[in-house]
Amino acid sequence: MRKTLYLKFILAYFIFGVFGFIIITTFVPSMTEEHLIREKAQELYSEATLIANTYASGLYTSETSLQTVKMQLDSLAVYLNSNIRIINPSGRLVLDTNTPINVEDVVVIENFDSTITNGSYYIIGDFFGNFESDVLTVLAPITSDYKVKGYVAIHSNMSDIMESCNSLLNISYITLLILFLLSLIILIFFTEIVYVPLRKITYATEQYASGNMHYEFQVDSEDEIGYLAACLNYMASEIARSEDDQKKFVANVSHDFRSPLTSIRGYLEAMLDGTIPPEMHEKYLNIVLNETERLTKLTNSLLTLNNLNTRGILLDRTDFDINQVIRNTAASFEGTCRQKTIAIEMILTGDTMYVNADMGKIQQVLYNLMDNAIKFSHHDSVIRIETSVKKSKLFVSVKDTGIGIPKEDLKLIWDRFYKSDLSRGKDKKGTGLGLSIVKEIINAHNEHINVISTLGEGSEFIFSLPESEKNDEED
Repeated sequence: MRKTLYLKFILAYFIFGVFGFIIITTFVPSMTEEHLIREKAQELYSEATLIANTYASGLYTSETSLQTVKMQLDSLAVYLNSNIRIINPSGRLVLDTNTPINVEDVVVIENFDSTITNGSYYIIGDFFGNFESDVLTVLAPITSDYKVKGYVAIHSNMSDIMESCNSLLNISYITLLILFLLSLIILIFFTEIVYVPLRKITYATEQYASGNMHYEFQVDSEDEIGYLAACLNYMASEIARSEDDQKKFVANVSHDFRSPLTSIRGYLEAMLDGTIPPEMHEKYLNIVLNETERLTKLTNSLLTLNNLNTRGILLDRTDFDINQVIRNTAASFEGTCRQKTIAIEMILTGDTMYVNADMGKIQQVLYNLMDNAIKFSHHDSVIRIETSVKKSKLFVSVKDTGIGIPKEDLKLIWDRFYKSDLSRGKDKKGTGLGLSIVKEIINAHNEHINVISTLGEGSEFIFSLPESEKNDEED
């Protein structure tokens, strides 16, 4: 069996991991860095604006001394982990938190240009060559009397920001790794819940395709895959049962045809070679005639079953009086009943009772049931045929007081060619197809037939038919 599906799933899993890593390493670092820079710059710009409006503004209006401002800005610089400067518009450095105050040593920032921010509130670079490495710088103007007196510049090392960025990136990489490992759970679940049962189902279908319909497998799952496996198992068992029935059918047909043919051939050969004297020919010709009648009955039953299987739903439904059909069918057994001194008692609902069904086929059902009842009844007994109506359904009961059916045989009596051990001695000419035909006809009408039987006391067959609306019209 090819494992392409599983390999594709594993490949997809690793592609997911690779693409996830590429996305994290390509887009996340720049996005994280940009976010941290903006966040830090906004924080520094807020502080620079506050300083420009308070401490630095007081310095230019002589309200606060340079030493006092220096002390306050030094504390704030430690808190911000940054370098704070106050710069004149000309570039002269008024105050620097990284160096002590020295009014005699004038420091001028060469090429200082306050417009370097170009509409933004922060820049990144060496700030006109004042730093050996890049720093994040924010500039806030110091105004007095509507004039710019100077600028507050706060510098933060980019190395500190990049260190924070790398820490966040490490968290992202670890999170990605954890997600990648956790996603293994999905792979494990797929393997156990989908792939392994699917392999079992696929192997089973290969067994069935090779003709091994008796192969059984089990998938312990209550989801769609488990349902599929159960359906496949059921389908295979039904096909296997059908094949077994077919083999049994062929064996039974062969046996039932071979037995009378063997008898016919034996008697005819015996008459031809003189083993049976001429004065006894009539006796054995009658036996041969009975055997041919048995073959004819078997052939007709097989044709009936075949037609029911292929055209079972094509019923010629009409409204007819079931009571009259019962009376006519019972009358056809008058000679047989007289020989065994059997009485047929009919308890019918109303003078007429119309049902909607195929009259010819229902007549065959009644004939087969009455024939069995007479065949397996004792001499001087009574067969009762009774009808009753319940919820627009007519129920027909054919009950005898004969030999009965063993409990273990009740589920088998509908099978073709089935004969119980008790019936074999009495059913000399039976084909074992009568009840199969009855079952097929009743099923074709979408109705039901049941049997109640007690060994040694008799059997009762009950089947239902839909009541006709014609009964309401007559009422």
